[in-house]
Amino acid sequence: MKLKGNIIRGLKFLAGGLLAGYCLWLAFRPVEIVGVHKRNSYSHILVKNFPLTNKGKVHWWLKNKAMLKEKYDVPGTGKDAFFEIIFWYFGNGYVETDGYDRLCFDDLEPPLNCIDKDKAFTVWQDRYKNTVVIFRDGQYRLSEKGDLIKYQ
Repeated sequence: MKLKGNIIRGLKFLAGGLLAGYCLWLAFRPVEIVGVHKRNSYSHILVKNFPLTNKGKVHWWLKNKAMLKEKYDVPGTGKDAFFEIIFWYFGNGYVETDGYDRLCFDDLEPPLNCIDKDKAFTVWQDRYKNTVVIFRDGQYRLSEKGDLIKYQ
Protein backbone atom coordinates (compact mmCIF):
# COMPACT_ATOMS: atom_id res chain seq x y z
CA MET A 1 0.00 0.00 0.00
CA LYS A 2 2.83 2.40 0.87
CA LEU A 3 4.62 1.55 -2.41
CA LYS A 4 1.48 2.36 -4.42
CA GLY A 5 1.19 5.77 -2.70
CA ASN A 6 4.84 6.56 -3.44
CA ILE A 7 4.39 5.63 -7.10
CA ILE A 8 1.31 7.87 -7.38
CA ARG A 9 3.15 10.77 -5.69
CA GLY A 10 6.11 10.24 -8.02
CA LEU A 11 3.87 10.28 -11.08
CA LYS A 12 2.17 13.48 -9.87
CA PHE A 13 5.57 15.07 -9.28
CA LEU A 14 6.74 14.03 -12.75
CA ALA A 15 3.54 15.35 -14.38
CA GLY A 16 3.88 18.65 -12.49
CA GLY A 17 7.51 18.98 -13.55
CA LEU A 18 6.65 18.30 -17.19
CA LEU A 19 3.83 20.86 -17.08
CA ALA A 20 6.09 23.46 -15.46
CA GLY A 21 8.80 22.77 -18.05
CA TYR A 22 6.32 23.17 -20.90
CA CYS A 23 5.05 26.48 -19.45
CA LEU A 24 8.63 27.77 -19.14
CA TRP A 25 9.36 26.70 -22.71
CA LEU A 26 6.26 28.59 -23.92
CA ALA A 27 7.22 31.68 -21.94
CA PHE A 28 10.85 31.88 -23.06
CA ARG A 29 10.83 30.73 -26.67
CA PRO A 30 11.97 33.51 -28.99
CA VAL A 31 9.47 35.47 -31.06
CA GLU A 32 9.99 34.86 -34.76
CA ILE A 33 9.11 37.57 -37.26
CA VAL A 34 8.06 35.69 -40.39
CA GLY A 35 7.11 38.61 -42.61
CA VAL A 36 6.58 42.36 -42.70
CA HIS A 37 4.22 43.98 -45.19
CA LYS A 38 3.82 47.76 -45.40
CA ARG A 39 1.36 50.04 -47.08
CA ASN A 40 1.78 53.79 -46.45
CA SER A 41 1.65 54.31 -42.66
CA TYR A 42 0.26 50.81 -42.04
CA SER A 43 2.47 47.84 -41.22
CA HIS A 44 1.50 44.18 -40.88
CA ILE A 45 3.96 42.04 -38.93
CA LEU A 46 3.51 38.27 -39.05
CA VAL A 47 4.82 36.47 -35.98
CA LYS A 48 5.28 33.05 -34.47
CA ASN A 49 5.81 32.28 -30.78
CA PHE A 50 4.34 35.56 -29.50
CA PRO A 51 3.98 35.96 -25.71
CA LEU A 52 0.72 34.60 -24.34
CA THR A 53 -0.33 37.60 -22.27
CA ASN A 54 -1.26 41.11 -23.39
CA LYS A 55 1.35 42.57 -21.06
CA GLY A 56 3.97 40.23 -22.51
CA LYS A 57 3.10 41.30 -26.06
CA VAL A 58 3.39 45.01 -25.22
CA HIS A 59 6.63 44.41 -23.31
CA TRP A 60 8.06 42.59 -26.36
CA TRP A 61 7.01 45.45 -28.66
CA LEU A 62 8.54 48.11 -26.40
CA LYS A 63 11.75 46.10 -26.09
CA ASN A 64 11.97 45.56 -29.88
CA LYS A 65 10.75 48.92 -31.23
CA ALA A 66 14.25 50.05 -32.19
CA MET A 67 15.04 46.76 -33.92
CA LEU A 68 11.78 46.90 -35.90
CA LYS A 69 12.58 50.45 -37.02
CA GLU A 70 16.17 49.64 -37.95
CA LYS A 71 15.62 46.29 -39.64
CA TYR A 72 12.16 46.74 -41.21
CA ASP A 73 11.55 50.52 -41.12
CA VAL A 74 8.48 49.91 -38.96
CA PRO A 75 6.63 52.00 -38.10
CA GLY A 76 6.63 54.01 -41.27
CA THR A 77 5.19 57.34 -40.21
CA GLY A 78 3.22 59.67 -42.39
CA LYS A 79 3.60 63.42 -42.49
CA ASP A 80 1.37 63.82 -39.42
CA ALA A 81 3.25 61.17 -37.31
CA PHE A 82 0.35 58.70 -37.56
CA PHE A 83 1.17 55.01 -37.80
CA GLU A 84 -0.55 51.69 -37.27
CA ILE A 85 1.14 48.32 -36.71
CA ILE A 86 -0.92 45.16 -36.72
CA PHE A 87 0.71 42.02 -35.35
CA TRP A 88 -0.77 38.81 -36.81
CA TYR A 89 -0.22 35.22 -35.74
CA PHE A 90 1.28 33.45 -38.75
CA GLY A 91 -0.65 30.24 -38.07
CA ASN A 92 -0.80 28.00 -41.15
CA GLY A 93 1.56 30.19 -43.17
CA TYR A 94 0.81 31.87 -46.46
CA VAL A 95 -2.30 30.46 -48.12
CA GLU A 96 -4.43 31.11 -51.18
CA THR A 97 -7.25 33.60 -51.06
CA ASP A 98 -10.64 32.24 -50.14
CA GLY A 99 -12.24 35.26 -51.83
CA TYR A 100 -13.83 36.27 -48.57
CA ASP A 101 -12.07 36.67 -45.24
CA ARG A 102 -8.34 36.20 -45.61
CA LEU A 103 -5.87 39.07 -45.49
CA CYS A 104 -3.94 39.22 -48.76
CA PHE A 105 -0.77 41.19 -49.45
CA ASP A 106 -0.16 43.03 -52.73
CA ASP A 107 3.62 42.76 -52.35
CA LEU A 108 3.51 38.94 -52.72
CA GLU A 109 2.73 37.04 -55.90
CA PRO A 110 -0.45 34.91 -55.79
CA PRO A 111 -1.53 32.28 -55.12
CA LEU A 112 0.22 32.05 -51.71
CA ASN A 113 -0.09 35.70 -50.69
CA CYS A 114 -2.75 35.59 -47.94
CA ILE A 115 -3.03 34.67 -44.27
CA ASP A 116 -5.90 33.65 -42.06
CA LYS A 117 -6.90 36.65 -39.95
CA ASP A 118 -5.74 35.94 -36.40
CA LYS A 119 -4.75 39.26 -34.89
CA ALA A 120 -2.46 39.34 -31.85
CA PHE A 121 -2.82 43.09 -31.25
CA THR A 122 -2.62 46.51 -32.86
CA VAL A 123 -0.51 49.54 -31.95
CA TRP A 124 -1.24 52.93 -33.40
CA GLN A 125 -0.12 56.47 -32.80
CA ASP A 126 -2.18 59.53 -33.60
CA ARG A 127 -0.90 62.87 -34.83
CA TYR A 128 -0.58 64.05 -31.22
CA LYS A 129 1.77 61.10 -30.53
CA ASN A 130 -0.67 59.31 -28.24
CA THR A 131 -0.04 55.57 -28.48
CA VAL A 132 -3.03 53.23 -28.32
CA VAL A 133 -2.83 49.45 -28.00
CA ILE A 134 -5.83 47.35 -29.03
CA PHE A 135 -6.45 43.78 -27.91
CA ARG A 136 -9.54 41.61 -28.24
CA ASP A 137 -10.61 42.67 -24.75
CA GLY A 138 -10.38 46.42 -25.29
CA GLN A 139 -8.34 49.52 -26.02
CA TYR A 140 -5.54 50.87 -23.87
CA ARG A 141 -3.51 54.06 -23.88
CA LEU A 142 0.19 53.52 -23.36
CA SER A 143 1.60 55.89 -20.75
CA GLU A 144 5.08 57.40 -20.99
CA LYS A 145 6.22 54.84 -18.40
CA GLY A 146 4.91 51.96 -20.55
CA ASP A 147 1.82 51.26 -18.43
CA LEU A 148 -1.45 50.29 -20.09
CA ILE A 149 -4.43 52.44 -19.11
CA LYS A 150 -7.74 50.97 -20.22
CA TYR A 151 -10.20 53.21 -22.03
CA GLN A 152 -13.65 53.06 -20.46
